[in-house]
Amino acid sequence: MAEKLAPEKRHRFLHNGQTVFEWDQTLDEINIYINLPPNVHSKQFYCKIQSKHIELGIKGNPPYLNHELTCPVKTDSSFWTLEDDVMHITLTKRDKGQTWASPIMGQGQLDPYVTDQEQKRLMLQRFQEEVNYHWLLFIVLVQF
Repeated sequence: MAEKLAPEKRHRFLHNGQTVFEWDQTLDEINIYINLPPNVHSKQFYCKIQSKHIELGIKGNPPYLNHELTCPVKTDSSFWTLEDDVMHITLTKRDKGQTWASPIMGQGQLDPYVTDQEQKRLMLQRFQEEVNYHWLLFIVLVQF
């Protein structure tokens, strides 16, 4: 069951035939993956996450991304890391369970069919969480 609840694959945002970033989502989070350019020291990268905006790039250069987010995020629990030449940005959804058609406003929107499939997967994930919670609650109550 867990395999069906996890994102099946990463979605790609392409511009002029080049991958700008890949992304996936869970009930709680949007994950963005950006391949970093070679020969740039990790301390030169930055990422600024605001409630409805993201900016990232290499210090001293124009931002690689400087866009409004599709939906608001919780900034206190959103973060970014660098690992194996990939910037991984984790955005915590302000509205848990909301299906995003893209992380970036107006850029790389999923087609309606894929958006519908994402929504169904997230609904199933939410149902599974609730079933697990109620089952755990039942077990605790039975013990008393």
